[in-house]
Amino acid sequence: MTIWNPQLGDRSGPRYLALADAIEQDVVTGALSAGTRLPPHRDLAYRLGVTVGTVSRAYALVAARGLVSGEVGRGTFVRALEAEARDNPIDDGAADLIKLTVNAPPDPSDHAILREGLAELAARPAALQHLMSYTPKRGLADHRAAAATWIGALGIEARADDVILTGGAHQALFAALIGLAAPGDGVLIEALTYAGLCHIGERSGLRLRGVALDDEGVLPDALDAACRSEPARLLVLNPTIHNPTTATMSAERCRAIAALARKHDLIVIEDDVYGRLPEQRAPPIAALAPERTIYITSASKSVAPGLRLGMLLGPQRYLEPIAEAQHDLFLTCPPLMAELFKLWLHNGTASRLAQRQLVEARARQDLAREVLGNRSYRAQPTAYHLWLPLPPPWRTSQFVATARERGVAVDPGSAFAVDRDQAPHAVRVSLSAASSRERLRSALATLAGLLDEPPARRREVI
Repeated sequence: MTIWNPQLGDRSGPRYLALADAIEQDVVTGALSAGTRLPPHRDLAYRLGVTVGTVSRAYALVAARGLVSGEVGRGTFVRALEAEARDNPIDDGAADLIKLTVNAPPDPSDHAILREGLAELAARPAALQHLMSYTPKRGLADHRAAAATWIGALGIEARADDVILTGGAHQALFAALIGLAAPGDGVLIEALTYAGLCHIGERSGLRLRGVALDDEGVLPDALDAACRSEPARLLVLNPTIHNPTTATMSAERCRAIAALARKHDLIVIEDDVYGRLPEQRAPPIAALAPERTIYITSASKSVAPGLRLGMLLGPQRYLEPIAEAQHDLFLTCPPLMAELFKLWLHNGTASRLAQRQLVEARARQDLAREVLGNRSYRAQPTAYHLWLPLPPPWRTSQFVATARERGVAVDPGSAFAVDRDQAPHAVRVSLSAASSRERLRSALATLAGLLDEPPARRREVI
């Protein structure tokens, strides 16, 4: 490429943010065209007189803004600005394809509830006045108080002052990792994990280190060994209805993990988006080790997927860097979402919608148990998904491809593996994704039939 030098000029603020803004300006103006390869981190750092970490953080930030993408072994390239045409991910497909690939609440309810809520807000001019302006980095105080009430229902001591609001749990995870870790830092996570977390790690330049897990989640011995082999500062966990395996920690396991976090001085980021689904559950890690736990949940997974409201609770000493990262990446949480959630929390709508999700989730798990019978799989009574290990000689890629040929899309286990070479031969089946129970029954029957037959032999090439 031709020599490109970003013009930092007298931009105020941190150097990485000034560099990210300069890159964005040049992409928008066309000075950096689509497909242009950005300079290697070290080369640009030398030319600008900054650290390599500054450049890495700036590149991660513009990647999060969707302006560039990294390709392993090749570099960082400018993306086209044209909006991509995409299907609604919640739509389970046309008549010939049922997509069981999105873990959204199974019953998004009718539009009347949203219409009524917005009409009630519109009737309160005083309440709407502050929704048209930028909000504080952590969110408005009354909105944070509502989030603290929602979190406190799970047995966690929560104060409004200890809450940051975000546009969903994914955004909260991104802000927490960017705020508490630097490019190149090692982060301990489950060996199988939420696929979005792997993407965040790649975009942020973090070294994700997988820790073995069983039916109760991360194994204490494996976590202890990982900390001894190489020091780490952060541990990310999804202890209740783990995505993708549905593993759920017992109280004893939670206490063991909390004790190890103290022993190795780990900051725990607890992703508890499914924490309201079980009828009974162990205490969250945040209730056992509150002094070192960043607790994350959302309204999106329990109330309605379009209600993009994430809630992050943590010790004060960690909140400011997270809030700064949240501001750098996303500015603020949309206050209209938070205002609607506050209304629904106070008038009981949020609890009623959450209960509807539980009823539908249980019905779909019952349906799966009926159709799959005694075939081996892992699930929880109110989970939105199940984990399906494949019997030999099935291999993941062939099973996924064959299922799609027969009209059913599922997620391969490799999509959730930190080390894809060690990915188990299994698939995640999102029961909540089907638009109706009838379509879910049809899709599960197709998968059950596949499990009972051997894979087609590949034709030899002569």
